[in-house]
Amino acid sequence: MKWITRSHIHIDRVACPWLISRFIDSEAEFIFVSKTQVAPIAIEIGAIPYDIPNVELGHQDGKCSFESIIEKYGLTDPALLRLAKIVHAADIETDLHTDEIAPGLEAIAVGYSLRFPDDSENLSRQFEVYDALYSWCRLQVAKQE
Repeated sequence: MKWITRSHIHIDRVACPWLISRFIDSEAEFIFVSKTQVAPIAIEIGAIPYDIPNVELGHQDGKCSFESIIEKYGLTDPALLRLAKIVHAADIETDLHTDEIAPGLEAIAVGYSLRFPDDSENLSRQFEVYDALYSWCRLQVAKQE
């Protein structure tokens, strides 16, 4: 399946493809275009739009797109839900300090964007960050059991 969002990826537009690839659609293809082109190209090529205004898999009811995707696909893994709290806080500027890990994720995301301005390369490199962070979340959840 094709998934489409706006270019110049940052927290949610990296976390969502990671989530989609790892838990929803292992064959996913991600397309990045200008904000104004997302809707028409999505219709033209039959892609699923995410992390743009007024779409189902965007910010909804105070949730970031990552959380909207988790909800839509009924994902309940406690480690994934812990990761969602971090992603939310890092993505929603006013909530940045509601999770102690979020400022670090924000700093890493900015650093990757500066080092790898090409969205596809940035995405592929940051998947390792999310794999590691998800592993950390799994450990944290296991410690609480």
